[in-house]
Amino acid sequence: MILKKITLNNIRSYKNQSIVFPKGSTLLSGDIGSGKTSILLGIEFALFGLQPGQRGSSILRNGEDQGRVIVKFEIDGKEIIIEKTLKRGKTISQDYCSITIEGSKKELSVTELKNKVLEILNYPKEFAKKQNLLYKFTVYTPQEEMKQIILQDPETRINTLRHIFGIDKYKRILENISILTSKLREEKRIKQALIYNLEQDKLVVVEKENELESKHYNLSSIEKELFLKTEIRKKIQEEKEEISLKIDEKKTLEGEIAKTNIMLSNKKETSLNHERMVKKLKLEIESLNDQQFEDSKINELEIQIRSLKIEREKLNEDNLEVSSQISSLLLKNKESELLKENLKKIEMCPTCLQDVDSSYKANVSNKLDSDISGNVFKIKNLTLEKNKISNKIFSLKQKISECEKMLQDFKILKIRFENFKEKETRITELRNLNSSIEKDISLLEEQLSFLKTAVFQLNKFDGLFEAKKRDLEEALNQERIVEIKVAELKKEIEVFSKQIEELKEKIKKTEQIRKELIQISELESWISQKFVFLVSFIERNVMLKLKSDFSRLFQEWFSMLVSGIFNVGVRDDFTPIIEQHDYEIDYAYLSGGERTAIALAYRLALNQVINSLLSKIKTKNFVILDEPTDGFSDQQLDKMRNVLEQLNVDQLIIVSHEQKIESFVENVIRFEKNHDVSRMS
Repeated sequence: MILKKITLNNIRSYKNQSIVFPKGSTLLSGDIGSGKTSILLGIEFALFGLQPGQRGSSILRNGEDQGRVIVKFEIDGKEIIIEKTLKRGKTISQDYCSITIEGSKKELSVTELKNKVLEILNYPKEFAKKQNLLYKFTVYTPQEEMKQIILQDPETRINTLRHIFGIDKYKRILENISILTSKLREEKRIKQALIYNLEQDKLVVVEKENELESKHYNLSSIEKELFLKTEIRKKIQEEKEEISLKIDEKKTLEGEIAKTNIMLSNKKETSLNHERMVKKLKLEIESLNDQQFEDSKINELEIQIRSLKIEREKLNEDNLEVSSQISSLLLKNKESELLKENLKKIEMCPTCLQDVDSSYKANVSNKLDSDISGNVFKIKNLTLEKNKISNKIFSLKQKISECEKMLQDFKILKIRFENFKEKETRITELRNLNSSIEKDISLLEEQLSFLKTAVFQLNKFDGLFEAKKRDLEEALNQERIVEIKVAELKKEIEVFSKQIEELKEKIKKTEQIRKELIQISELESWISQKFVFLVSFIERNVMLKLKSDFSRLFQEWFSMLVSGIFNVGVRDDFTPIIEQHDYEIDYAYLSGGERTAIALAYRLALNQVINSLLSKIKTKNFVILDEPTDGFSDQQLDKMRNVLEQLNVDQLIIVSHEQKIESFVENVIRFEKNHDVSRMS
């Protein structure tokens, strides 16, 4: 990996600054607080985002709502640009992320971008977690943070280094083996419990098969009994059905008796009605003999009615004429009154256009009053005449009504006389009908007697039917009892057969479980006795090799920085050992420069061991050192030249305010800070 350029917008003390990084060694120089470390934090933020426990306020410039970092770097000849922004809301959060590879740009989420960066850097997948430990221990670890790592408790440190070295997998393997063997032992106990009753189940199957054979024999015997019971029941049922036919015949005859009684009753009733009708007709004939009838009276009344109606029509015409005259006179009076009113309003004649004087108006008005008085007199006389005509019309209407009623009565009487012969003929017909009805009644009475005799003879089957009904119920009950026995026995046979099949299936599965138990026991024995030893042996040898390499490199780097009066190494938990004249010295009792030298040597040794172990990662030729000489004496500063030469990396970035280091590097970029804004000087 070669870092080429970084652009910072509103990041910490930077407002808008771009920095180009050349290959080789580069010093970021400037006073303390000039913004050098902010560049390193910007690089880390662009690659991996905010770290656990790190707030956005530690990156975004105070008072700004948005910030941005753009980093350009090169890996395997490909140019890659990463852009990441911060946005202030209720909290400061990562907002926009994108990556451009060889000119092809993609917008990604924060997590997607981090995973993509890890893929590009070829970091192992197990490092795709929240903390970017591998980057810290191979590329950039602030010097003070490395001192804290050295001072950590041994268990935390060794667990961290196990993860960095990628050998915590052995511990996970052993932990998983412990879980696996525990589960295997539990599985063994379960399977042992499952096969505990295997032999007993085999004996139970033999017993149930013998019992099943006995039940099949009993079933055959009971089925024969059921057949006999069924035959008896069928015979009784047939006899009952024959008796039932006789009872149905009796019910049919009883129905015929009822119908015959109804017909007989109807015939008798009809005969009585005919006798009554004959008596009635005789009385009507007798009453007609006492009355007189003349056709001339009908003719006289019809002539009289026609004459009266003609007279009434003439009076109606006279009445209409008088009413018309009265209406005409009333209309004339109304017109005269209207003319009088209009005359009062006229001042000029509409025809000759001359003034109309009052005398002329008075003459015309008097003439109109005279006409109106004459018309009123005529209306009075005409009204009296109309009343007389109306009275005559009313009188004529009454006479016509009386004559018409008399005419109707005479016509009815005429019809009655005309029906006289018909009545005598009707009497003869009714008497002939009654004679025929008497014969029908006699036949019906004979039939009724025959039917009653037949019904009496069939009454004996009622008792027989009830007896057969009871016999059939008893036979059905006996048959049902045997059927229940057959069904119960069949059910028992079915249950027994199912139980035997289930037991056989259970035995089959148990035999399989026994085979599995043997395999599990062999596997558990192999894992516990051989595989655990093998994994522990490999882990121990890998850790011994890493410790040996690390201790050697730690001694080499430290000896470059400090005179030979100290002998350094590490324990099994990678705790630094500092000895002087065969006496171990506590880290806390070292001088500031010596502690810095220990931390730097530890840091560089870790870098080499990790890069050697993870040879395919893309950051092995890229190193950042942040204030690596804090507390160094002039003599130690001179020795830094050899350290930097021995690093042998493609790109080295050093952050320091020591001017002497400028002569140790190929490139120097200076920074200054004015009015709380950092910039290149």
